Amino acid sequence: MNNGLRVTVWNEGRHEQQDAAVRKLYPDGLTKPIAVHLGKQPGVASVRQAALDDPDQGLSDGVLAETDVLIWWAHIAHDEVADDRVDAIHARILEGMGIVVLHSGHFSKIFKRLMGTSCDLKWREMGEKERIWVVDAAHPIAAGVPECIELPHTEMYGEPFGIPQPDQLVFVSWFQGGEVFRSGCCWHRGLGKVFYFRPGHETYPIYYNEQVLHVIANGVHWAAPSGGPAHQQGNTEAWEPLPPPA
Repeated sequence: MNNGLRVTVWNEGRHEQQDAAVRKLYPDGLTKPIAVHLGKQPGVASVRQAALDDPDQGLSDGVLAETDVLIWWAHIAHDEVADDRVDAIHARILEGMGIVVLHSGHFSKIFKRLMGTSCDLKWREMGEKERIWVVDAAHPIAAGVPECIELPHTEMYGEPFGIPQPDQLVFVSWFQGGEVFRSGCCWHRGLGKVFYFRPGHETYPIYYNEQVLHVIANGVHWAAPSGGPAHQQGNTEAWEPLPPPA
């Protein structure tokens, strides 16, 4: 984008309302550190924060039209997202808007719509260690990332992960309890791109981790609209002269 990327960081905002421990850890909201970090990145023109309780759930047609990449964080209010907003997001992604889905957003309506599968997984919350290994060092999302990101305390997500085979797999996580998980996955849907990144939990300071924030910023740039030509579909004129029909 010539004038820089327009990013919308969407957060359902429920944990901050209901849990004092979350408010203490993230006093300005779970996704505020992400928005602040993105606002400092070259090539990012604007960062809008939106939430479920905003007008039109923060996802009006106008907001979506002015969004190049949407970041999605949700956990306990997936069913509260209106189906017409899911339809609108899905349509924008097919048109070229990128989406970065974080952590428990794997169970969101929009991610399940994009995947067409259950998106279910194993989980365990015991504050165990996670190592996030780069398995595709040539991928743009891995640029500037160390071979392994270590998080001392996190929630475990484990395979099998009910997703279609990723177009590109960038990260795989190992957990102290022994499980592994495909934690950085990329897909193309229509003209849009989808990046799922696993780390993040409301009771751990993961979104203050500079390496995690770096990956999210890389994901935003990767998922940005490519600027390629729009698809022309349906009945069309021939490119070359054709003889009249017999």
